[in-house]
Amino acid sequence: MINAAMVGLGWWGRTVVESAQGSDFIRFVAGATRTVSPEVKAFADSHKLRLAENFETLLTDPNVQAVVLCTPHSMHSRQVIAAAQAGKHVFCEKPFALVKGEAEAAVNAVRKAGVALGLGYNRRFHPEMTKLRERIRSGALGTVLHVEATMTFPNALLLKPTQWRAHREETPCGGLTPMGVHAIDGMIDLCGPIDHVFCQSFRRVVEVDSDDTTSILFRMKEGMSGYLGTITATGPGFSFQVFGSKGWVRLEGMTHVAGASSEERRTRLFGTCRFQPTKGEAEVWQAETLDAGRVTLEAFAKAASGGPAFPIPVEEMIHGAAVTEAVVRSADSQKVERVP
Repeated sequence: MINAAMVGLGWWGRTVVESAQGSDFIRFVAGATRTVSPEVKAFADSHKLRLAENFETLLTDPNVQAVVLCTPHSMHSRQVIAAAQAGKHVFCEKPFALVKGEAEAAVNAVRKAGVALGLGYNRRFHPEMTKLRERIRSGALGTVLHVEATMTFPNALLLKPTQWRAHREETPCGGLTPMGVHAIDGMIDLCGPIDHVFCQSFRRVVEVDSDDTTSILFRMKEGMSGYLGTITATGPGFSFQVFGSKGWVRLEGMTHVAGASSEERRTRLFGTCRFQPTKGEAEVWQAETLDAGRVTLEAFAKAASGGPAFPIPVEEMIHGAAVTEAVVRSADSQKVERVP
């Protein structure tokens, strides 16, 4: 059993704490957050979390073996480095970093310290993604031609200027960092490294300084193409589809909608699934209900306890940050950009 501390107790940080309730592998015993509101205090009391003065205080706590970061994206790299240097295992919510260099620095610190590193791409851990991965690698889809995803939610309509997600420097390209990076990680997992990207991103209706409509084209090193669309000011939804020469698979589900119940945010990531072969009838089924966040946390805890390595290789964590960097650069330049 790993004793962990939550850094950042916003709505998603609290959801992650709830995911670990009853786990045999990880438990949250402490937390720190920038603003200790009555709501945060009540949550901490109900989950028996000791609230520390700040992040640095947690790093000196001998009862804490690991820290989980649900903090602004721009803080991730230096917080991972600080945690590693303090000898703490560290789990970072996505995105890992906004640029490749910061991701490399964080990974180097973790390797030097010999601690475990986890990353919150929880959709990769869902059984439907596992089955899709196996279908592709077995050749059942034939040659992969194209992969595409659409991720939407209304959360940006609710943002206030005082919230960190309302600022462009923290959430470049609108829905890219809160949602889209999940799909990019899925593309990397299933299709390999991404070579170059083109992005258009703009603001249509939201009042804060953040884009609400973003679309991205990808070309993978293996030759297949990709597309990702994110919209942060419409109804919630998720789809991920892989097209092969023997048929296609489409996975549908939900995004993490602010204000929805914790159970919904944790268990409804996947719903209706469909396989359409090039010949014959389609197969349609419902994904199993699963708390993918809990599975991801437990994989991290097992790695921190000396078990199997965390399933997302650090090389793919770094590559994901490099893709994010290229997407943001393309939105600014309006040109095709190579992934560094």
